[in-house]
Amino acid sequence: MAEFQLIIPYRPLQARLQVLAVCVMLPVWSFLAPALLAAFVCMILLNPNSIAPLYTAMIIIAFLAITVGGAILSALSEDNKIHVSKHGISFPPFLLPRLRFRRNWLWNQVTSATILNGKGKKDVLLLGLAGNKLLPLNTANIDAVKVEELLLAVELWASNCQRSPELIAYQTGLQNNNKGLEHSQTKMWQEELGRRFTATTFLPLEPGRTLQSHNLKVVRQLAFGGLSAIYLVQKGQGDLLVLKEAVVPQSADPQAKQLAEQHLVREAKMLSVLQHSNIARVLDHFVENDRHYLLMEYHLGQDLRQYVKQIGPCNEKQVRDWAVKIAEILRFLHAQEPPVIHRDLTPDNLVLKNDGTVMLIDFGASNEFVGTATGTLIGKQAYIAPEQLRGKAVPQSDLYALGGTLYFLLTGRDPMPLSQANVREVLPDISEEMEQLIKSLTAFDYKDRMSSSAALVDHLNKSDVAEAGGVGR
Repeated sequence: MAEFQLIIPYRPLQARLQVLAVCVMLPVWSFLAPALLAAFVCMILLNPNSIAPLYTAMIIIAFLAITVGGAILSALSEDNKIHVSKHGISFPPFLLPRLRFRRNWLWNQVTSATILNGKGKKDVLLLGLAGNKLLPLNTANIDAVKVEELLLAVELWASNCQRSPELIAYQTGLQNNNKGLEHSQTKMWQEELGRRFTATTFLPLEPGRTLQSHNLKVVRQLAFGGLSAIYLVQKGQGDLLVLKEAVVPQSADPQAKQLAEQHLVREAKMLSVLQHSNIARVLDHFVENDRHYLLMEYHLGQDLRQYVKQIGPCNEKQVRDWAVKIAEILRFLHAQEPPVIHRDLTPDNLVLKNDGTVMLIDFGASNEFVGTATGTLIGKQAYIAPEQLRGKAVPQSDLYALGGTLYFLLTGRDPMPLSQANVREVLPDISEEMEQLIKSLTAFDYKDRMSSSAALVDHLNKSDVAEAGGVGR
């Protein structure tokens, strides 16, 4: 097969403004500055003592800097190509300030990829690079077929890259919308795919299917996506339980597959010993037909996303009460040794029982470990902290997700991904205390957030005491 080379023209507004500036300044650096320099040199030659030597040198250097700088800037602004090969990816010079002036990157230095939708704005491909760098690329400035080829390159060669479910869905949509790649390119991709991957088909269990020697019976599917599913099951003739299914595909890299399976077993053992009245308890873990299962308690109620969809945004007092309860759950998890990071704290994974109790369900850790083998990053896009997107989740990553959840409960809208949530843009009358709390929880850098879930509990409790004192007075 021929050596693969992909050249992608990319000219966002920043680059177009740069070219415009070069064109506007063209007469200055290409004609006026050289002409003035020549005239100045002639004047100095005719009148050597008319200007002090220091000033003479400074003026000459200034004219030379304008001329040479303009020429360099012009050359750089003309290069608007992203170069892709099986070895790595090279970016245009105008992106270098975002990349700390490093142009060429190997594929093993591409750590994550997701697609961001700006809610009415154009889609942005966000690449995570080694050294905690994030590079946004506006897909509106790239031909759709070239975007598809770029995403295929990431899929094929970026072996360390965690691709988000949103990116995979976006890529599938592109493949459906585009008429197809050029025939020679298509063949090239198919050959590479054939060498690297085999087809993986994941079919969820149908209602009526039994497991564990007919001891568990699938009642219905509760959720399904990617390489996992969640079911409502009945144990024998009695209790209803929740069964979470995770599949590590046979086509995955053998070492990564083994690591993911070890993580799944380790997580199951770790979660099975957690005892908290507001956390759905893991009852069992087993493997059947190469699929890993977690058997969990079932709690009747509706998740907070469903709740908000039915009744609309919640009032601040209610959200504050829930914030205290959720923060206490996180304090319990983060106090474990080692700390248990939920990784998937969203309105979908918080169930409001009929008695008003808030329950935390479904740990995202098992999804993340499957992602180790599949190259797929798990977690709802709007609630993933930047460091978690780069594969470096910390306890404060759960606080970021909690801040996004509070924003959703108050506004009925998912927060903007990878940004500090500003609830007053939607609710001008929200209290300053709540606004600052959400801003603190969703700070981009985890070091700028609330220091810990324990500190958050203390903050909320002190605020409650102060508020009660104010009412009393």
